[in-house]
Order: sequence, then C-alpha cells, then structure tokens
Amino acid sequence: MKVKPRGQRASVPAPRNVPDALTQARAFNVPPDAAGRRLDIFLAAQLPELSRTRIQELIRGGRVLVEQRAARASHRVAPGEKIEIEILTRPALTAQAENIPLDVLHQDDEIIVVNKAAGMVVHAGAGHSRGTLVNALLHRLSSLPGDALRPGIVHRLDRGTSGVLVVARTDAAHRRLADQFRTRAVRKIYLALLEGVLKPDSGTIQLPIARDKRRRVRMTARAGAGREARTDWRVLWRGARFTLVEIELHTGRTHQIRAHFAALGRPVVGDTLYGAAARPRAGSQTLEPLGRPYLHAARIGFAHPATGASMEFRAPVPRDLRNYIARIAAAEPASAKAAAAIDAALAAFL
Repeated sequence: MKVKPRGQRASVPAPRNVPDALTQARAFNVPPDAAGRRLDIFLAAQLPELSRTRIQELIRGGRVLVEQRAARASHRVAPGEKIEIEILTRPALTAQAENIPLDVLHQDDEIIVVNKAAGMVVHAGAGHSRGTLVNALLHRLSSLPGDALRPGIVHRLDRGTSGVLVVARTDAAHRRLADQFRTRAVRKIYLALLEGVLKPDSGTIQLPIARDKRRRVRMTARAGAGREARTDWRVLWRGARFTLVEIELHTGRTHQIRAHFAALGRPVVGDTLYGAAARPRAGSQTLEPLGRPYLHAARIGFAHPATGASMEFRAPVPRDLRNYIARIAAAEPASAKAAAAIDAALAAFL
C-alpha cells in the first residue's frame, strides 16, 4: 500500500527552475526491499557518486520530489513511490586571501613550510570555503601556482591532524615536489597515540585503502580491495591501555593512518569516526574528549625542488597533545615511571 504524503512536506520549498545549472535529472521507483529506508539513505545507495551530505543539501533545496511533492531527508520510502532528483552543478570555488595567522617553519622563493594547526582545513571544499590554510597562504604570499581551489598544494593533512606541511610557490617547484611524492621519495614521520596495547615493538601494515561504502566520509582497510598502502610503525611507549607510536608513511592515501590502525582494532585516540572512544578511560579516570585525533605530522624530508639539497623540517608536538598524554601518565599505576618514560619518548619530537 502506498504511503500518503505527510502534511509537513508543504513547508519544504518547491524546486526552482534553473535549467542552465542542471547537470542531470534522475528518477527511481522504490523496490519492495527498500521499503522503510530514509529518503537520503535510499538515494545514497542509488547514487554512489554523491555523498549523503550532498544528497541532503539537494533535499533541503527542494531538488528531490516524492510523488511530485518536495520531501524531507527523514521521509521513509514506500514500495512503488516515484522519486525524482535534480543534481545541480555546484558553483566553482575559488580561494580568496584571508588574514589568518600561520606558524611558518621555512620560506624561500620556491617553497613555504608550515606547522598546520589542528582544526584547520588545508584547502576549500564542500562546507569549507573560508578559514583554510590556502586562504592564509594567499594573504601572506599574494599568489601560488596551480588551480584556483588548491594552489600550491602537493599533499594534505586531515583537518584534525596537526603538523608539518610543504607548499610549492612556483610551477616548477609544484611539478618537482609532486614527482617526489609520486615516486615516494618524501619521508613522512608521524606521532600517534593508539587505544589499546599494540604488539610487537614494530611492524608494517600493508592493507589496501578504499572508500567505506556504508559511511562515505570514512575510508576502510577491511574491504580487501582498494589502493595499495603501506604504514610502518614502532612503539615508543606502552601504557596499561594506550600505545604511543612513531609512524613512517610510505604512501599517502586518504585517512591512511587512521584506517590502518582501526583495522587492527587499535584506533587513534580521539578518532571517534574510526571507532575510538569519545572519553577513554585511563586507570580509574574517564578522560575528557580530546576533540581531535591524537595524530601529528612530526617531520618531513625531501629534496629542495630548485637546488636538490636534502632538507628536513620538524613541527614540535603541540601543547594539547602533550597535556593529554601527561594526564594519561598521571593515571597509570606507576605514574612517575610512566611520566619519565613518556618524556623520554617525546624528547625527539619537541
């Protein structure tokens, strides 16, 4: 039996006629086995090229009709319902200069190396058009090579990851740095705190990375397919419930470190997207949320794109991560010994 449209749908704006912005129109009839699913979840399964967030944007904009009436994302689809969606092209984003403070580790005519703060997005994208690292760089440097959205960018760090990042200032530097990343000639060292005890003292994770089909904001290393990825690690300190590790990243897949350690059942502390507890326990205490993954890009080494000279830059471990692990040390059974061991482990990263 077909479900009648609910009266509350009348408050959703009707679609506007903007044919020149229309990329494509699609229509679906709900099969019996999809009955009861949320509208946004149903459409995400039908349109894997679109994120669920993008589908929800189109629904809010009145671009989705159920039986010729605008609907809400929470609408439960019924067998036989006809669902129509207009998929519009987003306006092109262009990075604009903004006066945002930057921690610059090095700057010359070819490159600039910065210590990115946790919480800063590298470049504009869906939901992030301002306040990015690129916006800050354009204010400092006036111009950068490359496209209008990601000028100068040759590699990225996740929003919640702090640490060292190199940006090209010329077209030649951009090409040469990109070649070094492509051929894996760049050395990238990270520091991470993991939930649980990781054994042995060192190891290599070689699991392919793919987009998680159920939650498209995540990646997964459990699918058995995807792009080749390699992560080397060694233990710096083990506590009763945590392990501090140094990581060398040989490939640069999206969320690689986070997905790899989650696949081992040892997610990065604070990384709730990949299964970490929001408030983990340390000893008899429940810790306050860290607010971001305990993941820091500590060092990067590469050949200077103009001179070929070997260069290495380091970003010290930020205060929020030092304070957090100090609280864990204080909760350990032998707190003084734990604190001394952690201080020794972090000495090379300060």
